[in-house]
Amino acid sequence: MSITVHHSISDLYRSLNLPIEQELDFTIHFLPGIHLNFPFKSPVFRAEYFSFVFVKDGKGNYTTDAQTFSYDSGTIYFTNPGHIKAFEIEEARDSYIITLTETFLRENVHPDIFDEFPFLLAETVPPIFISSEAFKEFEAIYLQIYTEFQKSSNYKNRILGNLFVVLLLKIKEQFWQSYNPLEEGDRNSQIVKSFKHLLEEQFKGLTNPGSMYNYRVQDYADALHLHPNYLNNVIKSKTGKTVNDWISERLLSAAKALLKNTNLSSKEIGYRLGYSEATHFSRFFKKLTQLSPLEYRKS
Repeated sequence: MSITVHHSISDLYRSLNLPIEQELDFTIHFLPGIHLNFPFKSPVFRAEYFSFVFVKDGKGNYTTDAQTFSYDSGTIYFTNPGHIKAFEIEEARDSYIITLTETFLRENVHPDIFDEFPFLLAETVPPIFISSEAFKEFEAIYLQIYTEFQKSSNYKNRILGNLFVVLLLKIKEQFWQSYNPLEEGDRNSQIVKSFKHLLEEQFKGLTNPGSMYNYRVQDYADALHLHPNYLNNVIKSKTGKTVNDWISERLLSAAKALLKNTNLSSKEIGYRLGYSEATHFSRFFKKLTQLSPLEYRKS
């Protein structure tokens, strides 16, 4: 499978031959206006933005990682960053798509966006069919967003952000009010599982000469093709701990094992765990155990 990696919204629209002259954090488009020939099949890609799709009249399907969902008229769905995606539009007589970044959400919707709207981090998002009457409420909001998006105003992003928060509140009220990210994380979270697997891989073989742990949040994010902020938000929402919390706990576990089972000096152990100065390692260890590495080894 060939994957085209779109790093931004602008990359996506350039791939559709749309005239984009600058980096974008928010767009809304009438789908029949940007896809002139149907059926349309997208490349396989990994995006760093959210997409919200409102299908009043149309049908098709979309794939997120290994799951494919079909949608029809009267459907609303969204996809979030980081997953491998593809979509196929069979018909699109009246459909709109909103794309926006985490930066836009934090700056113009809510600074603690994932605390306010945790469903944005959901791993599996099937399309939701609603009645024509209920759809009209959503249509009124996204059409107003579409109208404001066409205007030039010093307050444009703030206006769009305020309108979009209404849209998110309606989505939360109608479909995601009882969503609990911890429950989904405990059952089946691909990002969490991938992160934990990668974390364990990085700590393997530390007893071997020359081995060293030097991964940080950015490295895990790069390996998983995610923005570090987004990775941290997902991990925290689904496990209750940040990426740094997980790293610290694993560092402590490895340090204890090396102190117990090897003759390596505290300085050597600290170096293997990524600490260039022995005092930094000793401070880290004592903060979490109330013992110095030497006191722990003696105990």
